[in-house]
Amino acid sequence: MRFQILFVLTLVLVVNIALGFIWTEAWWFILLTATLLGFAIFDSLQRQHAILRNFPLIGRMRWTIEGLRPYIQQYLIEPDTGGAPISRMFRSIVYQRAKNSRETVPFGTQLDTYSDGYEWIGHSLSAMQVEEMDEDPRVTIGGPACKKPYAASLLNISAMSFGSLSKNAILALNKGAKEGGFYHNSGEGGLTPYHLENGGDIVWQIGTGYFGCRTEDGGFDKAQFKEKARLDAVKMIEIKLSQGAKPGHGGILPAYKNTPEIAKIRGVEPHTQVDSPPRHNAFSTPLEMMDFISELRELSGGKPIGIKLALGRKSEFIAICKAMHKTGIMPDFITVDGGEGGTGAAPLEYTNSIGFPLREALAFVDDCLIGFDLRQHIKVIASGKIITAFQLVKNLSLGADLCNSARGMMLALGCVQSLSCNTNRCPTGVATQDPKLARGLNVEDKYVRVQRFHEKTILALMDILSSTGHRSPADLNRTHIFRRVDQSCVQRYDEVFPLIKRGSLLQDNLPEAYKLHVKEASAESFMPASLLSDIEEETKAVS
Repeated sequence: MRFQILFVLTLVLVVNIALGFIWTEAWWFILLTATLLGFAIFDSLQRQHAILRNFPLIGRMRWTIEGLRPYIQQYLIEPDTGGAPISRMFRSIVYQRAKNSRETVPFGTQLDTYSDGYEWIGHSLSAMQVEEMDEDPRVTIGGPACKKPYAASLLNISAMSFGSLSKNAILALNKGAKEGGFYHNSGEGGLTPYHLENGGDIVWQIGTGYFGCRTEDGGFDKAQFKEKARLDAVKMIEIKLSQGAKPGHGGILPAYKNTPEIAKIRGVEPHTQVDSPPRHNAFSTPLEMMDFISELRELSGGKPIGIKLALGRKSEFIAICKAMHKTGIMPDFITVDGGEGGTGAAPLEYTNSIGFPLREALAFVDDCLIGFDLRQHIKVIASGKIITAFQLVKNLSLGADLCNSARGMMLALGCVQSLSCNTNRCPTGVATQDPKLARGLNVEDKYVRVQRFHEKTILALMDILSSTGHRSPADLNRTHIFRRVDQSCVQRYDEVFPLIKRGSLLQDNLPEAYKLHVKEASAESFMPASLLSDIEEETKAVS
């Protein structure tokens, strides 16, 4: 095949040269043919790519089509209810709300209401007027040991670092949070001038790399933390244990995004890939983590301290609950991130196959806190692919007090889901450190969109709530959401995720579903007791 292509191109070149003696403009065709022939000869001689060697020149079409495939798929092929990670239907509602466009849809639902997994909320014949509802419902976060509780919105900006996002994206998100009255989670990349410039409420996330409060050897720096945690803009501090997109892995900042400015903020070497450790070095057991929480609360001047985790081994979270009960120290909030959580860069297997999905994790965390009689002191925040008001309602019904959204806020900024977050070539300037691309994101235009998306989504939430006949989101519970489990069975959430009695995990007669996990859990170790004893026996045998 390659010789046929070379022969045809050579023949065309000879014909064009002969034509050149008659037609003076033929030199364009000669140049084009000679260039194509040059590429074909190079392809036929190289030894790296078999397709190019066997099909010179023509084989290059494969790469071109592969490069165009995501755009063809998204713009021409995928249906409104399809597409991943976020479907066109959900992307469209964000754009419409952010731009203040028409939100209504014609001709009825596009969803198959008889498909397995379809979910809905039950309305009431005692429905209320939405005008009777609170326009700005808020949840106060802060347990008994907290001196400076914070009143949070029901929808907030989830953790996204400067480094993953551009400077302009951070500025627009924070200004949107300021004007809309909701908080902006800094992400584990540290507290930057761009988080503080517009005065929006900040939840400062402390990850395993301790960026922004980091010693030279990568440990926790108390003095740096105290200085920044007491800033007026910092309303809460979140200790990141793990995240849904990379549970047990630690964050990744690619070298091409690690600019000198970002490196200075994080306290690392510029132009190198920064991999956060998979676990903290400031503590190694649940009991030590409680001490760390208490220390951060004191250093911050009494602000709410929370933890963020993606649920892995159930016994590990029960171990944390046991440590809370034993010490009397507890976080003011727990952010539960689902395995469907988003990220700028993650290994494929971690993105797809590690960690509990949000609903199962959220229900388990809520039940454990109830079972250990801790729930009344701790607020639960849901995070993981939350875009619409109904998704807010589902998570609030399942046990969350409020929710965070990352990709919803990115879409409000103008993200088009080009799936190039990990390449530094984001076309909208959202997830890039290329100054030419970042410059295209107009802060003054985009912050309004972020504010408007939040405002309209909260309004839609209260509209749905009014249809149930309830005044407050706190009234939502698992009895309100229905799921088609299969073609012959519809269940409420309280049947899919059965509730447990308050304090039942402190009694001898444990619920059957929790017996093994409670037995494995120990406040002295995150590792299950059975595995810990095996390791101890192996260590003794070796010694």
